[in-house]
Amino acid sequence: MTETFSDWLRQRSEPEWTEVITHPFTQALFDGLVPIDSMRSYLVQDYQFVDDFLALLGSGVAKADRYASRLAIAGSIRVVTSEENTYFQRAFDAFGVGESDRVSPELDEATKAFRELMQDTNARGSYAEVLTVLTVAEWSYLEWAMRAPSALPENFVHAEWITLHNSPDFRAWVRWLRGELDRVGAELDERDRARCLRLFQQATRCELDFFNAHWR
Repeated sequence: MTETFSDWLRQRSEPEWTEVITHPFTQALFDGLVPIDSMRSYLVQDYQFVDDFLALLGSGVAKADRYASRLAIAGSIRVVTSEENTYFQRAFDAFGVGESDRVSPELDEATKAFRELMQDTNARGSYAEVLTVLTVAEWSYLEWAMRAPSALPENFVHAEWITLHNSPDFRAWVRWLRGELDRVGAELDERDRARCLRLFQQATRCELDFFNAHWR
């Protein structure tokens, strides 16, 4: 079997990739045992990615090379601004998170680093580079969420964070992202492939640092 571009990127991003998708935070999430303060801070910080992530999706729409690709990415924008945003607001209500912490909390260094990567890729990245960062963010979350047992934790904050990232729709989105990155990557020259690899590795490191920041 011919190695796909996305597999080529992932394999060259070890061991950090496996450390992300098997992180102790995720196992504690499956068991419903993430401490309240840790889960609260994790979600507050994660919510600060939403605006930059939406902008990156918008950049993908603008830079895509065909109409069907624009439609697929636009569909993900709808999910982020509806189901996922609703989850965040319900979780914040459950945790008693005030308005200031929802919209302008003090940012962790890991949050700053990932936001800067998204902003830079949005501003300067090619379509392939935008896809690379999107793929890391979505594929890594699918991979850890697919490891969840069938019995979900009782607290909806834990349970729905898992199901948001292993639902059939999310699996289809990640499958499309990988296929699109594979399609575009097949046309790249060696220099552009190397740029995508650096971004894939950097984004994977950002994901690992973000988990580590909320698991001490």
